[in-house]
Amino acid sequence: MTILYFAWVRERIGLAEEALTLPDGVTSVAELIRWLAARGGGYAEALAEPERLRAAVDQTFVGLDASVHGAREVAIFPPVTGG
Repeated sequence: MTILYFAWVRERIGLAEEALTLPDGVTSVAELIRWLAARGGGYAEALAEPERLRAAVDQTFVGLDASVHGAREVAIFPPVTGG
């Protein structure tokens, strides 16, 4: 699965994207974020407050409770504002 990071999430982690194989217990976006945060360093800093984050699974905006089962891509980003 490809994980994409945007804006300050990308800056704190230090990567725009990475390919990962998720453990069996990671089935939702929230679980993915917790698993990534447990990696420490920039991951822990960027993902410390999951309620502040937004996600898309295979380019569709989803809630943090959404399944990642069978997904090819998950994007994690801060809230987007615009005018």
